[in-house]
Amino acid sequence: MAIRVTLVPGDGIGPEVIGATRRAIDATGVPIEWDPREIGAGAFVRTGEPLPITTLDSMRANRVALKGPVETPPASGMRSVNLALRRRLDLYANIRPSRLHAGVPSLYDMVDVVVVRENTEGMYTGIELEMGTPAVEELIGFIASTTGVVVPSDSGISVKEITEHGSERIARFAFGYARANRRAKVTASHKANIMKFSDGLFLEVVRRVAREYPEIDFEDRIIDALCMQLVQAPERFDVLVLPNMYGDLVAELCAGMIGGPAVAPGAHFGGKEGRELAVFEATHGTAQRLAGANRANPVGATLSGAMMLRHLGESAAADALEAAVVEVLREGTDVTPDLRAPDDDRPAVGTAEMTDAVIARL
Repeated sequence: MAIRVTLVPGDGIGPEVIGATRRAIDATGVPIEWDPREIGAGAFVRTGEPLPITTLDSMRANRVALKGPVETPPASGMRSVNLALRRRLDLYANIRPSRLHAGVPSLYDMVDVVVVRENTEGMYTGIELEMGTPAVEELIGFIASTTGVVVPSDSGISVKEITEHGSERIARFAFGYARANRRAKVTASHKANIMKFSDGLFLEVVRRVAREYPEIDFEDRIIDALCMQLVQAPERFDVLVLPNMYGDLVAELCAGMIGGPAVAPGAHFGGKEGRELAVFEATHGTAQRLAGANRANPVGATLSGAMMLRHLGESAAADALEAAVVEVLREGTDVTPDLRAPDDDRPAVGTAEMTDAVIARL
């Protein structure tokens, strides 16, 4: 029986890299019934909605989606389509594996780090008060009366929300991932030395959960120290668990060490223990300048597709697809221009041709 999966091509290079990924997944022989849907700027033009309810309903019904990058149209009045999607489906866990593959230009010899990011709270709650409004003036007055701290009147204010519930479930997801994938260590990162009641709560909860996983080493790092140590020696780290904004920044840092965001796969999980709903995507931009030029790097999207197959229980197909991508990268002949080292004068190929090379190795 075919597995029904929501397919969201997205905007910019999205249709090309998701089309490439679909071809590669189909070539594994796993029976997928694709359910095409829309999100983003293109959806807004055609339907008047950047995040159509029919797409959300499809994702809820199918429980699995493969998604391309999307743009948030300014005229829609929505802050971010991606953030809205994650909050409406409660996709609370974002996982970004960053593994350096042979053949990919990098300053490093070895990187194998998994970033687990809390995806629904922290600095990305969208609760903001604009400078000079009655609401911000009222809040400034409240802060002064309750804490004695005088916030300047020309302030814009954003609210950082970290909950015990949100911290506990992302911690359990991170340790559960480490256990299931035989990873040795989890590192929590924070700024609890300064933000004692938000980051401090996060750290307290993660420490509590860590005691339930005695076979997994646990440590914590202040976020600025973590970034420095990642750049110096990424081999020190294994699984990282972080609040929302820190996770966003650190995931991009790690992607930069393995060749860039176009190489890094990713996924978002929601529901009980993160198992009830999953959206797979390479978390890179729409790269409008490359759209339609057959130059987009499909690696991150295709490896996200391999993650999806593994989530669906199709481990053999997932391993085969990942191995095919890794072999193409190692050989370095059939790769897109961004995967060429500066001193490599071999001609690059396009998105479609690189995908053909992957499929030929399945």
